[in-house]
Amino acid sequence: MKNMRYTLIYLLLSVMFCMTSCDKFDGINTNPDAPNSVTPEMLALGGIKSILSNSSGKNFLRCSMACKHIAWGELAEDYVYNAWGRTSLADYHTIINMQKMVDLASEEDYAAYFGLAKFVKAYTLFWSSMELGDIPYSDALKGVNGVIKPKYDTQKEVMCQVLDDLEDSYDYFSNANDFEGDPFMGGSVEKWKKIVSVFQLQVLMSLSKKADDPDLRVKERFAQIVNTSVLMESNDDNFQLVYSDKAGQIYPFNDNMYSLNPMVSSFLIDMMKDTQDYRLFYYAKPSKAKLDAGIAADSWDVFDGTDVTLDFSEHKDLYVSGKYSCVNDRYNYYRPGEPVIRLGYSQQNFILSEAVVRGWITGDASVYYKQGIKASMDFIVQYTPDETTYHQGRRITSDIINVFLEQPLIQLTGEMETDIEKIITQRYISSFMQYPWDAYYEYRRTGYPKLPINPETSLNTNAKDKIPVRWMYPSDEYSYNKENIEESVARQYGGNDEVNQLMWILK
Repeated sequence: MKNMRYTLIYLLLSVMFCMTSCDKFDGINTNPDAPNSVTPEMLALGGIKSILSNSSGKNFLRCSMACKHIAWGELAEDYVYNAWGRTSLADYHTIINMQKMVDLASEEDYAAYFGLAKFVKAYTLFWSSMELGDIPYSDALKGVNGVIKPKYDTQKEVMCQVLDDLEDSYDYFSNANDFEGDPFMGGSVEKWKKIVSVFQLQVLMSLSKKADDPDLRVKERFAQIVNTSVLMESNDDNFQLVYSDKAGQIYPFNDNMYSLNPMVSSFLIDMMKDTQDYRLFYYAKPSKAKLDAGIAADSWDVFDGTDVTLDFSEHKDLYVSGKYSCVNDRYNYYRPGEPVIRLGYSQQNFILSEAVVRGWITGDASVYYKQGIKASMDFIVQYTPDETTYHQGRRITSDIINVFLEQPLIQLTGEMETDIEKIITQRYISSFMQYPWDAYYEYRRTGYPKLPINPETSLNTNAKDKIPVRWMYPSDEYSYNKENIEESVARQYGGNDEVNQLMWILK
């Protein structure tokens, strides 16, 4: 999702030409040479798919490298060693496609498609702002009117507009009929209301440093959503992309040339060993070196975690000698893998638990917290065949889950900062190969868990002891929108478009 090129020509697009693989997930066939046949259903599919689609192969694991879930045995990867680059603003064409969808909608379907358009816009631009800071928002739909040099809204203005658009989205879905063009959630407006609610909660929690800003009304909005909106009730409500064993639909890290390169980090493995977390047997694979030494495949000692901060030459030696644990075979060789969740029930519960700890809502933080852990474990069981090769005989059962939930080391204590650290740590564990980039952004917001950093091997030139907190703006902006981008960078970062500069949301 990072290091892509951007050109402002995307802002002029008003129809969908990027639907080349729609038939992978439903029965819709389109003629790319006949743009006059574009329908709102086709555009809806493209908009939803733009959010749910995942990169494949090595690119699928960039976020896992950034948040130190894994190291990499093939070569020295930038994200392992804290080197962030430039990102993209190319997703703006999707927003214009969503407006085209609304324009084509019938009166009967208008409310549903308008709700979807508002959600896709808010979702897409929220994450762009989280990467960069200030971005074009109010000018996002003006490309078709000739605005090819959009102004940059401040990040605070962006967040206000995101929250307003999400409120509108929920209201429109509340007054809509189920719609066509959504093979992922079945076009169910009830499911979409839950998706919008969870995303609202996520956006508001991302604003925790701005919780007292009177314009944002973070605490008030959060409590209102919890009290009046529908929320997810189980993993069945997850906003996720489900894979299969059919050609073109297999799990994005399955059956590829990089299958042996991920080296699961000692940081993750050790914290899971400490609490006897059976998810470890589903996340990682026994070390070949440990198996060769006679250690049983179902032993907690069979895993070799890799220190992600080591110099690559040392990673390479461990890789060649087999002294590391690769990701579990279910990621590499079980073709359906597991769905990749964008917004989910487990995540919702961790957010609610943190909100209780912060005093934003009433309730039992421990109940929400444990529901989040249980949902993560239930999800793994649901989507993993009960075969020894995928869990080494350490099968997660209801009894195992119940025992883990009483594990003394994971219990909340009633002390605010300690409990937030435990909640975010469990959210970090649950996000392994899931919720792309979620763990990185939560670390950036809270500082938890305390990710390992080695100044001797870090490629973060200007802050060797830190993980970068943002990406740089795309270089094309400096060519095609020079005045606006330079004004924005000067306003935010004193003219220094650099990866360690703190954006407004982090101050």
